[in-house]
Amino acid sequence: MTRGDVAVCVDVGSTYTKAALIDLSGARLISRAEVPTTSGTDVLEGLDAAVAAVGGDGAPRYVCSSAGGGLRLAVVGYESLVTAEAGHRVGLSAGAQVVHVAAGPLTGAAIAALRASRPDVVLLVGGTDGGDGEVLLHNAGRLAANRLRLPVVLAGNADVRAEAARLLTERRVPVTETGNVLPRIGVLDPLPARAAIREVFLRHVIGGKRLSKGTRFASLVRAATPDAVLAGVELLADRAGSGVLVVDVGGATTDVYSALLPDAEAETGPRRDVAGTLWRSRTVEGDLGVAVGADGTRQAATAEKLAEPGPDRELAATAAMIALRRHARGYSAGPGLPRTGGRDLRDVRLVVGSGGVLRHGGGEHVLGAVLGDTAGGWALPDRARAVIDREYVLAAAGLLAVDQPAVAGALADTLLAAGRDR
Repeated sequence: MTRGDVAVCVDVGSTYTKAALIDLSGARLISRAEVPTTSGTDVLEGLDAAVAAVGGDGAPRYVCSSAGGGLRLAVVGYESLVTAEAGHRVGLSAGAQVVHVAAGPLTGAAIAALRASRPDVVLLVGGTDGGDGEVLLHNAGRLAANRLRLPVVLAGNADVRAEAARLLTERRVPVTETGNVLPRIGVLDPLPARAAIREVFLRHVIGGKRLSKGTRFASLVRAATPDAVLAGVELLADRAGSGVLVVDVGGATTDVYSALLPDAEAETGPRRDVAGTLWRSRTVEGDLGVAVGADGTRQAATAEKLAEPGPDRELAATAAMIALRRHARGYSAGPGLPRTGGRDLRDVRLVVGSGGVLRHGGGEHVLGAVLGDTAGGWALPDRARAVIDREYVLAAAGLLAVDQPAVAGALADTLLAAGRDR
């Protein structure tokens, strides 16, 4: 087998760097390995070690990264329940950890709160196309005047977008213009902003985190890890022809991905959400984990009136249950405000578990707890199969989806086959 017949997919995580050697001609996984991420020195040391461990030296590399905290995004919008909420949903789908959401005209205090959240990128949205542009222009001006020196993805009202961009560029704020996340009320268009956020992440964020000396690491990374995984989830749902749910339990955070089939009534009928419906979605719970996030999981369990979890798989099960509750129920932006962004998961037919604890023996227990959570305040999938992504193929499938779609599809099919065999 020549080097042209294989590729190596690498996920550089905050704790471990995981590599998978893929046979491109046979569309199959050959080997996988994981090593500790060497963020204390140079992440390339761990990356190169993981590639060598799977025999991938000299093969093309497809790399995603969440090292150094991944992508921290702040959203600045107009109304809290409309454009700011739409921006929040799009940011999560782009693989970001949304660390701050501001709505309405920015004040001095709002700028201070934005600065304190330490974002890597600002997603500036506001107004439907042809609607009110005053708040978008005001917020662009305030960001420019305060010189936060952060890259801005500008995805608001198309009628005033060029003027907003001019206000920022005149103060030398890096700006990427893209399509409106909410061109019309109830119509959410995530793809242009998602692509722009990915571009800014690769151009500005990876190198700025000082994870590696020189430019080689930045040139290798193609996506934030959650963005790559969501691409794999989308591919999996397309091939399954049904709703898919993925729960990824990590040491610091627990991520939930869902890809649902569009519902015509939700798009046009009385159930329509003014902030739009994102059928392929991700939420990240930064307070739920099994290592550095263990205390947060225990505190959240108390708030949810769950028993205090024991170690390892009990922690993982509790983190997964609470993350699913939040994903399905949505969240409230404050006391007395309605919940938004919830997901109807009843039609999900495949539930996939991921994360080290699940891959190394606790997966069935964790997914059993999730699918048996009848007191969680959300409607459970009624005919779902459960499977563990033991070979960690979702990230690899997402990384290969554009350049090697047939290979990516074959990797996704291994999870479908595992689900059918249960």
